Amino acid sequence: TTQPYEPIFVEPYDACGPYGAKGLGEPPVASYVCITNAIYNAIGVRVNKSPAYPQDILKALGKG
Repeated sequence: TTQPYEPIFVEPYDACGPYGAKGLGEPPVASYVCITNAIYNAIGVRVNKSPAYPQDILKALGKG
């Protein structure tokens, strides 16, 4: 199951970041979505588990 995400915007200036920018804290979430979508595009079956091991993909296909 997926949980909805609610963005939180942080506006204050950060002296440590370039031009006052803050770091981004969600890249692992984005990569998980990209990988599971790539699996779906390749085999037509959703795998809702991270990391998606080969045995999880075979199970989703009904072969494991």
